[in-house]
Amino acid sequence: MGKTSVIGLDIGSTSVRAVETDQERGGAVVTAVGEVPLAPGAVQAGVIQDEGAVTDAVRRLRASAPLRAKNTVLGLTSAQTVVREMTVANLPRKEMRTSLPFQVGDMLPLPVDRAVLDFLPLETSDRDTVRGLLVAAPKASTLSAVTAVEAAGLTVTRVDLASLALIRALAQVDGEAEAIVDIGAQLTQVIVQIDGQPLIVRTIPRGGAEVTTAVANRLRVETEEAEQLKRQIGLNREQNAEVADAVNEAIRPLMNEIRGSFAYLTAGGSAAEVARLVLSGGASLLQGLRWALADQLDIPVHAADLFRRLRGYRGENVGDTAPSPSCAIAVGLTLGGAR
Repeated sequence: MGKTSVIGLDIGSTSVRAVETDQERGGAVVTAVGEVPLAPGAVQAGVIQDEGAVTDAVRRLRASAPLRAKNTVLGLTSAQTVVREMTVANLPRKEMRTSLPFQVGDMLPLPVDRAVLDFLPLETSDRDTVRGLLVAAPKASTLSAVTAVEAAGLTVTRVDLASLALIRALAQVDGEAEAIVDIGAQLTQVIVQIDGQPLIVRTIPRGGAEVTTAVANRLRVETEEAEQLKRQIGLNREQNAEVADAVNEAIRPLMNEIRGSFAYLTAGGSAAEVARLVLSGGASLLQGLRWALADQLDIPVHAADLFRRLRGYRGENVGDTAPSPSCAIAVGLTLGGAR
């Protein structure tokens, strides 16, 4: 069997990240990894505000990584995306997509003609109905993202949910409930899964940027200096108690949201108890965050292991270590790219 090259592209609020892999017989081999900054305000909460700025960033990313492939799986991370467990008529895949607007139209917070719909079965069933996840994304913002990326010379072969990409990249299959939390600049993805099957999928409109803002306001410094202090000090009071206290105060609402997601799981009637949490995303590197979450949630918290699904690395700009935790979504997108 020959190899298939694919790019996983994750458009965040502050940067665009890409991972390119060759899908080979023994698994996925990383051939390029890259990240370039975005102009401030070009993307807000996962929605593109400036297509031209995103196109320019993708062009720069293609050149700097460098990316050889063109086929691209684009991650969908908008807070406006609805992910909901539902039971619908059990139909063949093509008929399912055609019938979705009629089956779920009354249950969506946005008009069905303005949404891109998909349904992901969570079970194999011979019954008349099947349980699964309904995904509804605003059509305009989805098409805007595709347009911006393709204007940079790439071909978007599929748009995929970032949370499902995280499951593919990071999920451990051992029969236990596992939380995957990806913290970006403005959005945090919270997933609880068992053996690759999602129980909860949430997008929380909080992230590292609000921590930076809190530090800037408390210490009365510019945003750039606040970002540096956040990265250097984090939650380490021994280094600088004032900065650490500002970070702690700012990160606590997000930790409460994560804990609330687990409570929602229990309230929904699930008997599953979260056994551990896997942490990814650029803001997950905040010093002391893993230990603070472990203390708050009373479960083990582990850094993302991107070696879990990757066979190796090959390429002039690819080192011998796994991509940064900020690339977890991009890695997972490539792993679904050759299905």
